Amino acid sequence: MNFGFTAAMAVISCFTLHSQEAVKIYDPSLDGMVQIKEAVASAKASGKHVLIQYGGNWCSWCIKFDGYSKSDPEISKLTTDNFIAVKLNYSPENKNDAANGYLGNPTRFGFPVFIILDGSGKVLHIQDSGLLEEGAGYNKKKVTGFLRNWTATAIAPAKPK
Repeated sequence: MNFGFTAAMAVISCFTLHSQEAVKIYDPSLDGMVQIKEAVASAKASGKHVLIQYGGNWCSWCIKFDGYSKSDPEISKLTTDNFIAVKLNYSPENKNDAANGYLGNPTRFGFPVFIILDGSGKVLHIQDSGLLEEGAGYNKKKVTGFLRNWTATAIAPAKPK
């Protein structure tokens, strides 16, 4: 009986790993510094900030956040309207060490980790994603609060007339 349970768990684990591997939101072949420079230039031109999601295809919470943020219309709109989004890869093939150093070593918070840059490339905020989680998922109030607090408008609101 114990063998049957162990075998069933092994099958479930393999299925879970296989289904996570099928989702590829990060590209290990990309140079993170090139991604950052391009996103910063775009942010400067559009008056937005850069939102970097640093993680990997191996990270279940990274995959979960990507799906969550795309499936929730409010979060998706908030992100699209206010940020240039970047998926920065961290994996054995490419840890993007130069980008990690430039960003202030955000990997110390675990994965995913979110980094907000302004249009000049200055790091404004590093967000530990664990603070946005609740139970087995993400807390909408915490996620929308984080995003709203780090928009270009929130940082430099329009001056009263």
